[in-house]
Amino acid sequence: MSALPVVLRIVLIIASLLALIYVLRKIRQAKINIVDSIYWIVLAALFMLLSVFPGIAYFFSNLLGIQSPINFILLFIIAMLFLKVFLLSIRVSQQDEKIKRLAQRIALTEFEERKKKEDNRGE
Repeated sequence: MSALPVVLRIVLIIASLLALIYVLRKIRQAKINIVDSIYWIVLAALFMLLSVFPGIAYFFSNLLGIQSPINFILLFIIAMLFLKVFLLSIRVSQQDEKIKRLAQRIALTEFEERKKKEDNRGE
């Protein structure tokens, strides 16, 4: 078992650290909520593990029948991004539904207020 190329390991370590620093800064600035930040922190930690312990990538690439650990890492990155997009899609759908219900409530409230005003004028 040969090690992952040093350049790839260095890139993974640097990318993991930069992502971690960026997420922590956004938390401090209150521009990202804790739930979202946990996903990115865990992902950065996983990339750090893969770069520091390349045997993990070899183990899973052999287990899944993937020819190269580099291909496994790329597949892992793509899978994690697809997962995040799916989770965000669910959240957007839920927010759309909440916005629709809120708009309906506002429209109903405005309608009732107009009707009360018209009834008060007619008396």
